[in-house]
Amino acid sequence: METTLPLDVPESWRTALSEATRGPEWTDLMRFVATERTTHDVLPAEADVFNAFRFTPLERVKVLILGQDPYPTPGVAHGLSFSVRPGTPIPASLRNIYRELKDDLGVEPAPHGCLTAWAERGVLLLNTCLTVRAGEPNSHANRGWELFTDAAIRAVNDQSRRVAFVLWGNAARRKATLIDAERHAVIESAHPSPLSARTGFFGSKPFSQVNAALSEPMNWRL
Repeated sequence: METTLPLDVPESWRTALSEATRGPEWTDLMRFVATERTTHDVLPAEADVFNAFRFTPLERVKVLILGQDPYPTPGVAHGLSFSVRPGTPIPASLRNIYRELKDDLGVEPAPHGCLTAWAERGVLLLNTCLTVRAGEPNSHANRGWELFTDAAIRAVNDQSRRVAFVLWGNAARRKATLIDAERHAVIESAHPSPLSARTGFFGSKPFSQVNAALSEPMNWRL
């Protein structure tokens, strides 16, 4: 893996994250991930790790939806939180997101789980950790990714325009301290996972809350 951000990551992100990719913590993280790839199946593929930034340049971010780490099933994750490759069965958490979207705005669930269209419209689909060992959720936590993704959250927070930050679950909600809630909208609830969706995610109406917070509502259809 490269020791700096790939050249096809938009310049706005490369500039905003330059300090986060300059220090020894970043070098150690890149070395760790590269070593992991020699001994384990690491997801997503190296070419997809920074897709959230490729699809959604910093100057186009309208919404940030924060996930935890990539799906640990081989062939599923492609660098966008909650999203899966076309042709991949829709994971349970995403099915619950689609269910809430329909209940909230009447948008029919897509027949696929690829959220690239959202990303291209300005929804930054970011995970707090950008890699994971296959079959081992959270296996790359506390290795340095959080420092990098915190820097990305701060970069979005620093934008002058109003952004909607969607924080689902306790891990994401802890990042609220990085956000200026007077300038931006912070939308929090339980995680859409089947383990917690019925304890505060269903009925939380996050999509209409996002639309109400923005000057122009998002198109959530896929």
